[in-house]
Parts: sequence; C-alpha cells; structure tokens
Amino acid sequence: MYGSSAAAQKAKRRTHSRPEISDEQKQEIREAFELFDTDKDGCVDYHELKVAMRALGFDLKKAEVLKLLRDNDKTGHGFMEFEAFARTMSEKLLERDPLEDLQRAFRLFDDDHTGKISLRNLRRVAKEIGDRLEDDELQAMIDEFDLDQDGEISEQEFYAIMRDDV
Repeated sequence: MYGSSAAAQKAKRRTHSRPEISDEQKQEIREAFELFDTDKDGCVDYHELKVAMRALGFDLKKAEVLKLLRDNDKTGHGFMEFEAFARTMSEKLLERDPLEDLQRAFRLFDDDHTGKISLRNLRRVAKEIGDRLEDDELQAMIDEFDLDQDGEISEQEFYAIMRDDV
C-alpha cells in the first residue's frame, strides 16, 4: 500500500498548477525581445539583453546579466534565444515583490521625498509622460483618492489606488 500512496502523492504534486504570468505579461516579454533584437535574428546579445531586461523593469548588474547569458547560451557564442529569454523573464516576473514595485512607483512620483504626492509632483509626472492635463483636472485626481483630506496622496493612499482598494 505504501507504493501506491507515494505514486498518488507524486501525481497530486504534478497536478498542482504552478503560478503563471498573465497573457499581458507574456506579450510584454515578446515585445521587449522583438524591440531590442535589433538585427532580428531571434537572439539577443549582452547589450540587447540588458536593455530588454531594463525595459521590463529589471536593472541588473553587468555580472548578473553575463551569468544569465552564459547559463542560457545554447551555442556558446554569447546569445540568448527567445525561448530562454521568455522563460527567464517569466521566472523573474513571478519572483517580483508587488509591494516593492509599488514602493518604486511611489518614489517616481515623490521626487521631493516628502512621503506624499502633491499637485506639483503629479503635474511633473503628467508633463514627463506628455499628458496635457490642467491643474484643476490633476487636483480632482488627488481629491478623489485623498482619504485623509490633506490635499496630497500619502504612500498608503497610493497603494490603495494601485490595488483598487478605494
């Protein structure tokens, strides 16, 4: 009976679904690869890999990128094919800490390090991304999510917005 129990356990483990990235994330990976595979040969070299990873939000040190390339280089010529890139980026996306991503996003807005997103911060970001919103529109965005009514978005209020908790 022990053998069949072990086999049942093994089968059960196989049926557990591993976490997967979304279709949108898969598309982002494909687009990053295609965008930075500049010579369109289906492979990326060190420089193309580093830039493609940065576009996906991973800013690795040179040694880390070189190790990834070595570990996934089938030919030994310093290239990574799309399948290896997609697998590696999927693993990295699954390892990513969502709270860390939110903190990084908040810091992009809070460039003056006040711990709040002010009208000035929001105006700067809107200008940087080419959005031509008027101050009253930006203030309306702040007012909608400013739960403590202090005229600015705190880090906790920002997290609530990003997680759709408001």
